[in-house]
Order: sequence, then structure tokens, then C-alpha cells
Amino acid sequence: MNKNIMIVGVGGQGALLASKTLGQVLLDAGYDIKVSEVHGMSQRGGSVVTYVRYGDKVYSPIIDKGEADFIVSFELLEAARYTEFLKKDGKIVVNTQQIEPMPVITGAAEYPEDLVGKMKDAGIEVDALDCLSLAEQAGTSKAVNIVLLGRLSKYMDFPEESWLKAIEKLVKPAFLEVNKKAFMLGRNN
Repeated sequence: MNKNIMIVGVGGQGALLASKTLGQVLLDAGYDIKVSEVHGMSQRGGSVVTYVRYGDKVYSPIIDKGEADFIVSFELLEAARYTEFLKKDGKIVVNTQQIEPMPVITGAAEYPEDLVGKMKDAGIEVDALDCLSLAEQAGTSKAVNIVLLGRLSKYMDFPEESWLKAIEKLVKPAFLEVNKKAFMLGRNN
């Protein structure tokens, strides 16, 4: 039985490191994995989506609507944008940060209010956390991605050590302690 995780965010937030770290945890656990990056205008603050699929044998890296076990989102509007990909019993793990898309910045649209409430009203299980504050508490605002992984790790059946080992493999030594702290803050808050 394959599992599907979508990582969604805005360009420059570290979605690539998050998906590589998750992939490393799954690989170390012996799963067949496929990771597919779907870039929008990532370099311009546009939407970025990464699919991570794992199981005994995975043939395709693509996740279709209604197939995601988890959506990990760096931003509220991005979480709301991809809810149709979630399984009926799936879960969204989301950073409560709001990054205004271009139509909002230019005044052509308004940022929707109470997105967490609207998703919950639609019957979606949402775990919303202020990952930016926790990343800053760990020592850098750039660790939002690792805080989110820490949060996701609470719902996955892999030991804490597996996640920390993956972080050690992928994060430069100079940033290792900050990222480990960020992971633990996400996991334990």
C-alpha cells in the first residue's frame, strides 16, 4: 500500500530540502520512493509543489486528486489551493504564515480570511502551527521547512532518530544544530 505526501509552498521557502529530507527518511526505512518536483514560478515567489510517494513498489511519482495522505504546506493559501488532492481521511499540516500572492499585492484580490476555519468546516483535518515563530526561536527564519517536517513526523511511524539522521546527511554542518532544534520544536509543540 503506497502512501502519498504533497509538499506545497512558495518559491524560496525550502520545499526542496524538505522533500529531500523526507525522501532520505523513507529510503533509510527501506521503502521504494518516487519524488517529483512540479515548479511553478518558484524563483518569483510562485507556487511550488513536490510529490513524495513511497511504499513497497512505486511506479509513478504523480499524486492525483483524492490521493494525498498528507499535504504539508508552507503557507495557508497554498494549503487551501490543494485540498482537492487530499484523501477523505488525510491531514493537512500547515504553517499559519500568510504570503500574499501577486493579485493581492497589486490590489486585484484580497487574501481570504480564516482559511483554517474554512478547511475545517469542509471536514478537513488541519494541524496549523506558527512555524515561522518556531523557526526564529530555533535561530533562523529559514528553518520553517524543518519545523514543518518536525510537525509531520508526529503523524508518521518513523523514530525521531531517523529524521535527525536524515537532517545530518543533508544539512551543512554550520546549520545543523539550528535545524535539529527547529525539527524538535515542530515535533514537540
